[in-house]
Amino acid sequence: MRLGQYRTEDTNRPWCGVSTDDGVVSLPEASESAGIEIGPGTTDLLAGWEWQRKAELAVEYAAETGIGLHDHEAVERAAPVTDPGKIVCVGLNYRDHAEEGDNPIPEEPVLFSKFPTCVTGPESSIAWDPELTEKVDYEAELVAVIGREARRVDPEEAMEYVAGFTVGNDVSARDLQHGDGQWVRGKSLDTFAPIGPDLVTTDEIEDPHDLEIWTEVNGERLQESTTDQLIFGIDDLVAFCSRAFTLRPGDLLFTGTPPGVGVYREPPVLLEDGDSVTVGVEDIGELTNSCRYG
Repeated sequence: MRLGQYRTEDTNRPWCGVSTDDGVVSLPEASESAGIEIGPGTTDLLAGWEWQRKAELAVEYAAETGIGLHDHEAVERAAPVTDPGKIVCVGLNYRDHAEEGDNPIPEEPVLFSKFPTCVTGPESSIAWDPELTEKVDYEAELVAVIGREARRVDPEEAMEYVAGFTVGNDVSARDLQHGDGQWVRGKSLDTFAPIGPDLVTTDEIEDPHDLEIWTEVNGERLQESTTDQLIFGIDDLVAFCSRAFTLRPGDLLFTGTPPGVGVYREPPVLLEDGDSVTVGVEDIGELTNSCRYG
């Protein structure tokens, strides 16, 4: 199932929908008519009991009746999750990326956070003040979306707490990140966490640890690797995080970036006003954003 959030001309708050061959099913519209209890947004959906089965029933109802079914061209995409409680990120989690920066392989996951106000969706702008930062970089990432409350879970059970995956770009202001000596400010400027276009449920992905991942800037491929280079797998990361703090439905887990980031290239390749950045993950999709000063 490919979940997303969408807007139509008559709505302000994005609503949760499922992309199908026939169009986009508005889960709030279809479920209300079918007598199924589903909240308006993705986080509301994931927090509900038997959320995936309810969504499937709403899609079946829309296919039979046409209620809640919108043409693809009639809707505007938003981020598949617009209101995560928290965004947890993992640094230096690809072997080939650690090696390109001459960093030792971590013995435990290196965690940092981004603020929820960083989140933006596909085809939106990554924006920054050039007087605040002059070194804005891209980072392709596979993002796990939490589907159940997780606290002190075992790695063997951890994937049961993941709703699915989306594509993310851990946009980073390198001068702020390195100048501060810690990463939060440089990682957390508004719009610095584009995600999307879809949340692809776990049953659609055969092995999240064997997917191609890449970044292209203005059509030039600058990052290219596979998730088999992950040092700590998604199950290990969910278990590790849950030992320290509670993960809740809708939380985002950025799992790390492969080599080829701009700051380590010779010469460095950093984002500028007018650039287009596309991040892709095999079987999950491509996320494109424009860059602008603002």
